[in-house]
Amino acid sequence: MDYISTRGLAPRVSGRQAVLTGLAPDGGLYVPAEPLAPLAPQGSYAATMEAILGRFFDDTPESVRHEAVTRSVARFAAPDVTPLRACGDDAVFLELFHGPTAAFKDVALTILPHLMRDAALAAGIERVCVLTATSGDTGSAAMEGFADVPGTAVLTFYPQTGTSEIQRRQMVCCAGSNVTACAIEGNFDDAQAAVKAAFADPTLAAEAAASKALLSSANSINIGRLFPQICYYLETAGRLGRPFDVVVPTGNFGNILAAWYARLLGAPIERFAVASNVNRVVCDFVRGGVYDARRDFAVTNSPSMDILVSSNVERLLSLLTDGNAEAVRGWESQLAADRRFELTPGATTRLKQHFRAGWATPEETETAIREVWERHHYLVDPHTAIGWKVARELGLRNPVIAATASPWKFPRTMLRAITGRVVGNDFRAAEELAVLTGATPVLTGLELAPERHRRVTSRAAVPDTVRAVFGF
Repeated sequence: MDYISTRGLAPRVSGRQAVLTGLAPDGGLYVPAEPLAPLAPQGSYAATMEAILGRFFDDTPESVRHEAVTRSVARFAAPDVTPLRACGDDAVFLELFHGPTAAFKDVALTILPHLMRDAALAAGIERVCVLTATSGDTGSAAMEGFADVPGTAVLTFYPQTGTSEIQRRQMVCCAGSNVTACAIEGNFDDAQAAVKAAFADPTLAAEAAASKALLSSANSINIGRLFPQICYYLETAGRLGRPFDVVVPTGNFGNILAAWYARLLGAPIERFAVASNVNRVVCDFVRGGVYDARRDFAVTNSPSMDILVSSNVERLLSLLTDGNAEAVRGWESQLAADRRFELTPGATTRLKQHFRAGWATPEETETAIREVWERHHYLVDPHTAIGWKVARELGLRNPVIAATASPWKFPRTMLRAITGRVVGNDFRAAEELAVLTGATPVLTGLELAPERHRRVTSRAAVPDTVRAVFGF
């Protein structure tokens, strides 16, 4: 499988090359260069994942793909890596949080390091320096996935305020010798914009090359992060054996885009529902065809969705226009200049044919957490709770809701939602929540772990931080 840029001004590349570079030289995102033939579920998660890797990364040796899947599956707590949990006729929850950092990002980020290491060796590159922006979960999953992988180094930028204490400690306490976390003064959009600017900086690229290194990304702008996520949607289709709607709590738009690619491969997904918090740019975009990020940024109790500029929308634009790179360039140029763009009537109609959307306030999010607990004795994290609320508002019957993170990553919010009690410490809240629910908390070892990464930087100083950490 070869790849082309959504913006149409970069050369066609192989899967290995796309994984290595992450972002295309013209600033676009890589998408498959050929139409996608159907791909059926293979009867097990591991077999389906290997089939997906074989389809999208066919220039990676089969032995490497097999080892990547074997090592990835071994890092999940559940024998069934992404189990389904049916809650009566209300919904089926697709549990994506049984990996090492208890979030859906683990699915791909336990595989990407193997793909990237292979691609680097094939290209004769001594070291891959991975830059990542995170709103809470990608950073820790990238750091855990790449920790002590030879020939790689990771630098994660996370917002100084907005992540939960557990999310923050997952990053600052990570013990890998080749990984670093750095707080950025600002929000996720600031971090993501700074990382994209670093990739576009020719001076930084030249300095990396002089050090026999290459800058790359572990965000879902990288196809090696995005396409493994297709697996759990194909597997869900095989298990259910029926058409279904999918509801996805949406931040950077990668997870729901993976569901779209699953449908292109044959999964019988009928409707796609975007679930947003009060930072509802994507929700408004789906409803009206106007992407408008000219609004105040809100810090909420669903921090992984505290995003105004969602990178993977660019891939959606390409899909909606059948690969019209000129149109995509125009919209992305408008977004960069004005933080706003408007689809053509035809693209808007096509968007609305397939997508629905809804959102929730922080208060409504906690009400949804309590409703699911009272109705089904089941804990859902704040992001998944928004998916529940949106599914009910849209009148979807027995949809599949992507449960994107463990409720134990947000114990204070969970406890307040269920009992009304306010506890100032995540770990004390987790103890109370465990007693109340009889459930077993995860991530408890973080409380006593030493903090290893204490860097703080401004957006303007990100290039200098990159140089200092990677030694350019």
